[in-house]
Amino acid sequence: MQATKPPSPSKRPVNLSLDAQLVERAKALGMNVSGTVEALLAAEVERVYWQRWNDDNREAIAHYNARVAREGLPLVRHRSFARGVSDEA
Repeated sequence: MQATKPPSPSKRPVNLSLDAQLVERAKALGMNVSGTVEALLAAEVERVYWQRWNDDNREAIAHYNARVAREGLPLVRHRSFARGVSDEA
């Protein structure tokens, strides 16, 4: 009998229901199913986080953009690297 390695402290075992044929195809291709699911989940969590952040802050962003359109960028006169690109000081 082969001993199983306990999960690392930062990992947690979870139960997923995945299409059996899909899992078999992935294994046949030599894919690490857990690693693939983890990477895809991380990307989706990041996407949803920023989507919600943008939704939650939409009004503040719109107000800031309107202010920049009306008054220009704050401190633009101190941006010596952008002379000639934006408004001159």
